[in-house]
Amino acid sequence: MLLPVALIALGPMLRLLGEGFGIGSELTLVHATEVLGRPSTLTALQHSLITAGAGTLLSIIIASAFAFMVALTDIRAKAALVFCLMIPMMIPPQITALAWMQATGPSSVLLKTLGIAPPLGSPQPLHSAWGISLLLGIQHASIIFLILRAGLRMIPGDLVEAARISGARSWRVWAQIVLPLSLPSLAAGAAMTFVTALGNFGIPAMLGIPARYSTLPTLIYQRLVGMGQSVLAEVAVLALLIGVVAIAGVLAGRLFLRRRAYGLVGLASQPLVLSLGRKRPLVEIILWSFIFLTLVVPLLALVSTSLIPAYGVPLTPDTATLKAWVEVLFNQPVTRRAYANSLLLATSAAVILMAVSVPLAWLMNRRPTRLTRAIDALVDLPYALPGVVLAISCILAFMRLPFGITLYGTLTIILLAYLSRFLVVMLRPVQAAIGQLDPAMEEAAASSGARLGRRLFDIVLPLSAPAAAAGAILVFLTAVNELTVSALLWTGGTETLGVVIFNLEDSGDTVMASALATSIVAVVIALMAIVQLSASRLPKGTVPWQG
Repeated sequence: MLLPVALIALGPMLRLLGEGFGIGSELTLVHATEVLGRPSTLTALQHSLITAGAGTLLSIIIASAFAFMVALTDIRAKAALVFCLMIPMMIPPQITALAWMQATGPSSVLLKTLGIAPPLGSPQPLHSAWGISLLLGIQHASIIFLILRAGLRMIPGDLVEAARISGARSWRVWAQIVLPLSLPSLAAGAAMTFVTALGNFGIPAMLGIPARYSTLPTLIYQRLVGMGQSVLAEVAVLALLIGVVAIAGVLAGRLFLRRRAYGLVGLASQPLVLSLGRKRPLVEIILWSFIFLTLVVPLLALVSTSLIPAYGVPLTPDTATLKAWVEVLFNQPVTRRAYANSLLLATSAAVILMAVSVPLAWLMNRRPTRLTRAIDALVDLPYALPGVVLAISCILAFMRLPFGITLYGTLTIILLAYLSRFLVVMLRPVQAAIGQLDPAMEEAAASSGARLGRRLFDIVLPLSAPAAAAGAILVFLTAVNELTVSALLWTGGTETLGVVIFNLEDSGDTVMASALATSIVAVVIALMAIVQLSASRLPKGTVPWQG
């Protein structure tokens, strides 16, 4: 059980390290010294730190406002608000960038239809560092929101009641009780968001490449696409550089958590709920206005662009057409192939990881050894590191296998990369669920003659199924639109949806790219809506974005 997990999760990383420094052949620092000394590398590193840092700060602001209001106050329609806030995280970053580009700038069909478009020749405002940072902040705010909301729900109402009895007002209660107790969750979410933003490829590629504003992921992509396999050693060094920065961010977050740990003893039976009183309608208007501006307006712009005959034509009743939809969905074989590949890869990854995670989590919890603890600590690495690092690692690890076998250019290498990257997404919820199970149930079954397989199937699996289902939903929705990993692994015949959209926009087919992107958004929202509407019939904990 542990051997294939270790090979898939850690093998590519070790291969990347060997390629960058010549480990296993002739140990050398030539590639590292040359690549790290280039001005383009230092510039890309600086740009990555600026955009990832600014995006993380914006995500903290957005997520904190929503988390505090949703978790601690009496605002209405919380489920709908959370559902809408989660949509940007489930939408591929390249679609987010494409939608925002259609909502701004002189070529925006929506602005032209409304008569408020900037004059032709005006620059696209999002083709800049602040535009990348803005979309990174909006895209990843949901990560901090989920973690912070979970932490806020653990704050007992007794603490606030005691402070109020002692004469503390609302602002002082928030500053001296709620905020300090929520800092660990906020720091954990911020660290994860920084790493995710650092490795984001779709948004910097769509907005940065036209403006010649390179980040480390886009620099790796351009070097690999332009030079091919001859620069694998160089891009391995660049990938390791991203990995070092990402690990530094994770370690900084963990160091902060150690110094800011609080133990809550004797939690109250009722969670903290603050009444907004007369301010509640105003707060609700502000929150829903933000959802409208950051979600509805860009999607409307995307739909508008998909309904015109050619890019630049204003949308009117006379010009509206479904020509792009018909062409991209029914006449283009690459689209049907991409849909089939993406659904196959996402479903396979979710099913395989669900089958592996339950016995693996049980093994780590019930049979702890040095090996299980080491693997438990290292399975976070493929997810913590940017996707482009994992992609390069998989190319190096699976391009030349024994007996002349190669997986490069097949769906198998993309599936292995998905399994490595999303293992921790499935494993952690299952581990938490199994950790809460009383071992006495298994002991009673064993004393009655039940063997290990029977105990796992009849006791552990049913009780951990909701957590496994929640992980499978997250894995599927994330993998079906993945681009960062597959952008470097795809070849002709193995395209995924994210790759096709990026290629269409890159080649200038903006209308067809908008039509395909709109169809993907509709599929994602429909899948999320089905899960949301089924929440009342599913066991508690199955829907990942619900409490």
